[in-house]
Amino acid sequence: MAGQIGWNAQCQFDSDDLIAQTRQALVNVRDVLAQAGATPAHICRMTWYLVDKREYLQRAREIGAVYREVIGSYEVAMSAVQVAALMEDRAKVEIEVTAVVPG
Repeated sequence: MAGQIGWNAQCQFDSDDLIAQTRQALVNVRDVLAQAGATPAHICRMTWYLVDKREYLQRAREIGAVYREVIGSYEVAMSAVQVAALMEDRAKVEIEVTAVVPG
């Protein structure tokens, strides 16, 4: 799956808030998985690309709550990387996922 950012189905940002964009990016991940006949339980790896490491660390509890709300409590290998910028100027986070759907 390609990385998902925090914009809606019309490719527009509803918010510049990190938590709102994280929620939307995770909803986008869940929707793409569903299109492939998968669920969040099929995720085996996630990479988060963030433009502001400090904000991510300061808001980690809120991010965790949004993750559990949208994805669930699945144990997934994750890494997070701070980047200078994302391709969409307003994007604060991009989430890349690998999922494995058995036969």
